[in-house]
Amino acid sequence: MGSIASKGQLRMSFVRWAAFVVPLVLLLGFLSGRSVPSGSENAWYVALAKPAFTPPGWVFPVAWTILYLLIGFALAIVLAARGAPSRTLGAVLFAAQFALNLAWTPLFFGAHRIGVALLVIAAILALAAATTWVFARVRASAALLMLPYLAWLAFAGVLNWQIVQLNPDAETIVPAGGTSQMIG
Repeated sequence: MGSIASKGQLRMSFVRWAAFVVPLVLLLGFLSGRSVPSGSENAWYVALAKPAFTPPGWVFPVAWTILYLLIGFALAIVLAARGAPSRTLGAVLFAAQFALNLAWTPLFFGAHRIGVALLVIAAILALAAATTWVFARVRASAALLMLPYLAWLAFAGVLNWQIVQLNPDAETIVPAGGTSQMIG
């Protein structure tokens, strides 16, 4: 059947994609964020020197929740665009940048590989920019939803770079441990 879909059918296609993709993006982002202690829950990170423009810890989960919602909806818009020539390429680029995004937290906070994490952020930013460009060819609204993510990645990259500059020995930093008292 080569019939053109009605607006209602197109809307329902988007709703179905969004109902699946948005919670999945949120869940995977949450699991990555909780895979290792981060922020103030991570004694190693607390011991690092950080630039003055480092946001308070509560900003990160709020920002990432909003960003994951936005990019999830962007992906749903593209996936719902049946027949769009760049749809598959956009989905593949999205998956590649998102996989790197999910790897960043365990790499930075878990493995303490801040230099490698900086390279990963650069790769995420490049792939996310390519994703946004391809999304724009499918649906302009999807590309617009990616813009806050690109801005945050650029900021996170600068923050990561500054942490690398301030902590050349970051991999070897051992946070001060608590004291233990033996009762005898």
